[in-house]
Amino acid sequence: MEPGDCIIDGGNEWYENTERRMNEAANKGLLYLGMGVSGGEEGARNGPSLMPGGSFQAYSNIKDILEKVAAQVEDGPCVTYIGEGGSGNFVKMVHNGIEYGDMQLISEAYDVLKHVGGLSNDELAEIFTEWNRGELESFLIEITSDIFRVKDDLEDGFLVDKILDKTGMKGTGKWTVQQAAELSVAAPTIAASLDCRYLSGLKEERENAAGVLKEAGLKEEVGTVAQNIDKKRLIDDVRQALYASKICSYAQGMNLLRAKSVEKNWNLNFGELARIWKGGCIIRAVFLDRIKKAYQRNPNLASLVVDPEFAKEMVQRQAAWRRVVGLAISAGISTPGMCASLAYFDTYRRARLPANLVQAQRDLFGAHTYERIDRPGSYHTEWTKLARKSTSVGALN
Repeated sequence: MEPGDCIIDGGNEWYENTERRMNEAANKGLLYLGMGVSGGEEGARNGPSLMPGGSFQAYSNIKDILEKVAAQVEDGPCVTYIGEGGSGNFVKMVHNGIEYGDMQLISEAYDVLKHVGGLSNDELAEIFTEWNRGELESFLIEITSDIFRVKDDLEDGFLVDKILDKTGMKGTGKWTVQQAAELSVAAPTIAASLDCRYLSGLKEERENAAGVLKEAGLKEEVGTVAQNIDKKRLIDDVRQALYASKICSYAQGMNLLRAKSVEKNWNLNFGELARIWKGGCIIRAVFLDRIKKAYQRNPNLASLVVDPEFAKEMVQRQAAWRRVVGLAISAGISTPGMCASLAYFDTYRRARLPANLVQAQRDLFGAHTYERIDRPGSYHTEWTKLARKSTSVGALN
């Protein structure tokens, strides 16, 4: 290679490795791009979403090529310069974390419809096809409807029912959750999706637990629910719950990107990120155009949850959302992604939380101090001494 040549790493690489290699390449006069690539097999054939970060000079040199290679949508090719350093790989990592959340939420919708609603695979295929014509229109919803239609060519029945319930992973979801923890960003939906993949891997343990804990399973309640359920209402409720949960998951991912952008001074353009995810990539969805517009309206938007349009939709859907989560809990069907999303929504929208008690506990056992709501400063209280004194006075009275 000669000085001025460019190396492009298009793998799912840890962003700090990209930054280290970038510096090493620069010492040799070489340009370096860490470029996230999403699209899978179809993206490879028809154009992926590309997320190049690193040397702007390198990006400028190959911009025309990348724009021709990338997927095309109505507002341009699905590629943009992400930012300096390892930003391209970091953005792709968070994209994958959001993808984990999306897939988990869809699997929970399937679980509730199948095991609480008693719907067949043929019915599920039609439902997901219908959902793909509305607000949930996306690559993942589309392929899910296709999956439910495929018959097993080795035995009777549908292929999806013959697949072992152990989910694989490459590690980007784990990195996303680790980064959320490092940056103190709440990402419970994405974390729940990762935990579910871990639990899915414990197949033998789960089979044993199914026998040991069968008395705790609510099979009778599930049966009763399935017999008396209003299927039409359940289907619509699940659609609304899935959509509201999805907003929370994306909000968590975008908040993580913002936190990292501030830490690294990347100046990420969140509306532009949503735009390049509209085509080619695994999480492509009509929904992303609305995220793009939300950040165009307010580049400093604190969270998608409080964008006027998304906030209105979540409030309108919360009754259905709560019904689905409550029904699943009553039926013994786990919906950790939807539950985490709903808890995130409820926690975020509360002006006052019970965290005051937690802080009092911390002050009691560790003298960590606390702040008051009625005056400035930090305070420490001898809680145990005062409590015992109060008890003694009460006994004397």
